[in-house]
Amino acid sequence: MSATLDTVSLLADRINALEESSTLAMTKKARELAALGHKVISLSVGEPDFKTPQHICEAAKKAIDDGFHGYSPVAGYPDLRKAIADKFKRDNNIDWKPENIVVSTGAKHSLANVIQVLINPGDEVVIFSPYWVSYSEMVKLAEGKAVVIDGAFDNNFKVTPEQFEAAITDRTKIVMYASPNNPTGSIYSEAELRAIADVVARYENIHVLADEIYEYINFTPEGHFSMGSIPEVAERVITVNGVAKGYAMTGWRIGYIGAAKWIAEGVEKLQGQVTSGTNSIAQKATVAALNGPMEPSIEMAKAYHRRRDLVVKLLKEVPHFRTNVPEGAFYAFPDISYYYGKSDGTTRIENSDDFASWLLNTAYVATVAGSGFGAPNCLRISTAASDESLVEAVQRIKDAVATLQ
Repeated sequence: MSATLDTVSLLADRINALEESSTLAMTKKARELAALGHKVISLSVGEPDFKTPQHICEAAKKAIDDGFHGYSPVAGYPDLRKAIADKFKRDNNIDWKPENIVVSTGAKHSLANVIQVLINPGDEVVIFSPYWVSYSEMVKLAEGKAVVIDGAFDNNFKVTPEQFEAAITDRTKIVMYASPNNPTGSIYSEAELRAIADVVARYENIHVLADEIYEYINFTPEGHFSMGSIPEVAERVITVNGVAKGYAMTGWRIGYIGAAKWIAEGVEKLQGQVTSGTNSIAQKATVAALNGPMEPSIEMAKAYHRRRDLVVKLLKEVPHFRTNVPEGAFYAFPDISYYYGKSDGTTRIENSDDFASWLLNTAYVATVAGSGFGAPNCLRISTAASDESLVEAVQRIKDAVATLQ
């Protein structure tokens, strides 16, 4: 047995079975090409291109000066948990107390915590697809079974209540979704979420894991609606959010849940053995974010809206791309499957992974294959970039696909 095989065999089975994050993998490749001198336009990572608002940064500086240098409580500082509870009431009509809140190291950590706390081996987690790349892998780590339901392109990538109910078995423990959605930008309306909640209400053992991290990047006239505000299912909805997207605080690593007390206590117990409390300075900055002015977030959302319009218009000019109109977040998610089986004379495109790799290596535009999101016919394009970069990137894409036959 070779040295390489020896080291692989020493890793735990759960790690060998785990897929690498496709978004992070593509970002890494883009950086490598850029380091070689290529002018890469990176539209792969889901990260705002704005700076964290100044009043939030000032709060972090003050926390340092005030001596918040030690370990924080596992579930978060009391003032932050109160600020989150107040935010849930103010923005989402959800009545959680501070004791129902647990703060973690990013919303990804919050999601992983809940899945580990609720899922036993063999339990089923219904995932509305397209989904964020880590959902299915988190379920796999918990030894659960991901049951993926595809939202149709013609329904703006959204799953219907009928599809959901048809997927339920006696092993179903969680249903999880994101709205606004990453990667599609689709948003479940109040009526759609109420119809899904009606299904949940009929199955008392099913809990809902609602990922609302893109809440403030919403382009619909109706605005955001949270399933956790529906009384009939409120105790069984775990709402996950954070400050990364709406406040441009990705590197601060603050996420949180609002959930029934027994779930929050389970998450706190797990976190106490794995990470303990998250960054103390970032927590104090988050208090300022949640309690402070929303104008910076509103202005960022306006910029994303304008970019959405720009990119959708440009993508509709790319031959044979099918593009929906995202209602929120900062992504476009065109169907590129027309080009499967095509070749530029050197490379043959068989799937979205081939297409994304070919595009990076030939046009130096970094995107992410839809396969990692449960949508193998699509390509995720981040619109969190300057107008100039977006225009040039889509022109490069248009020029590149013209070579495929």
